[in-house]
Amino acid sequence: LCFSALPALFKEELRDEEAKEGEAVTLHCELTKPAPVEWKKGHTTLRPSEKYRMRQKDVTAELVIHSLSEADA
Repeated sequence: LCFSALPALFKEELRDEEAKEGEAVTLHCELTKPAPVEWKKGHTTLRPSEKYRMRQKDVTAELVIHSLSEADA
């Protein structure tokens, strides 16, 4: 018996979030099954830092962007 596993998908479409410059914003996504999430801005993979905080538990992933600027749009 041979089968391939279905890929993890987003449970709902991601949506834009609004916040003021200098504040923080939290982005969430929920997957159909547990899988690693990689956050990107354009072609650049975001890494944990003072600016970015990432958390993931089971099927839910979260990205917090601190000290927002226009470049974060």
